[in-house]
Parts: sequence; C-alpha cells; structure tokens
Amino acid sequence: MKLLVFGATGSVGRHVVEQALAQGHTVTAFARNPQKLDIQNPHLQLFQGDVMDFPTVERAMQGQDAVLCSLGAGRNGVIRSEGTRHIVQAMEKVSISRLICQTTLGIGDSRDNLDFFWKYIMFGLLLRPAYADHVAQETYVTQSNLDWTIVRPAAFTDEPQTEAYLHGFPADQQGLTLTISRADVADFMLQQLQDHTYLHKAPGLSY
Repeated sequence: MKLLVFGATGSVGRHVVEQALAQGHTVTAFARNPQKLDIQNPHLQLFQGDVMDFPTVERAMQGQDAVLCSLGAGRNGVIRSEGTRHIVQAMEKVSISRLICQTTLGIGDSRDNLDFFWKYIMFGLLLRPAYADHVAQETYVTQSNLDWTIVRPAAFTDEPQTEAYLHGFPADQQGLTLTISRADVADFMLQQLQDHTYLHKAPGLSY
C-alpha cells in the first residue's frame, strides 16, 4: 500500500515508517524536517511540510491509499488537534478514506483505565493542555466521514517490539501496567490497515 505518515520523525512515527517499509509498503514521510529520519530505502519518499498548512497537507495526499497520524505536541499546544483537522479535511477532499490516528489512553471511556496518578497528577495537572489537545483531536476524527480507527496507547517506553500486548480491553480491565513500547504501538497501528475489527472504534493499548 501507499502510506502517508504524519509525525514521521516522532518517537512513534519513526517506528511506523521503519515497520511499514519492512512490510513492503511504499511510505511518504511527512514532517517539518523529514531528513531527521536518516533512512535509506527506495520505497521511502520524504515530504517536507507543516501540518498546520492545509494546501501542503492536501498536496501530500495525492496518490495515497491510507494515512497514519502520530503527531507530537508541537510548540503551540494545538498541533495534534488542528493538524488532524487539516488531515481529515484533506482526506475527505481527495477521497482517501482510511485513517489510523494515535491519541492516548485516558480519553473518553478509557479514562477509567487510568490510575490515580495518571488521572489527577499527569492529565489533571501536568499534561492538562496535551490531554485537551487529544480530546479535540479525537473529536475531529470521530465527526468525519472517514473509515477511521483511533489507537489509544498507554505511556510509552523504549522497549523492543513484543507483539504481546492487550488491545480493545474494557474500561474495568484489571492488571494493566499502563505502559506500551513505541514499537508495539506502531505494530498495532499498521495491523489496522488489513484488519477492520476496530473500524470506527478507539481501542486502548497496554501491557
């Protein structure tokens, strides 16, 4: 498939790019400075652009089969939400339907999966703006006409890919570590390209 990856130089996006190439996909890596990837592959196209600039986002969509979004926080606190709004609008305009968008565990009905520390210290105080940005981001996705899947990972680690993680668990799931490796997040996101079990759903992801 021809995949367009937003946030391609980020901590999760980089894994998405690497794993997608290893699986034989053709990848367009969209980033402000895509050269930071430092990956040499004939099936990789670097696309320099700002997700806050709609015409650039629309131009990157040409000829793509699916879009994977793993945007970082950025500097102004609304990159995830406003950038995703541009992505959604551009996809609808050029008739690309499949979107896999990474947000965070704790949004919506997955809030009950969090412990006290994450509910009230991290998302309640320290990361409140980031949490609000993710909430708005999900709203743009769920209100779209796209074939979307939202992936809600727990806290990231740098551990290797295991493929041994829980996904789509209920809000009262017991025994979650509330951690997941970035490599496993990328693995799950790419699985959604072929598996529509979570079409129009927002599965959580954790060990």
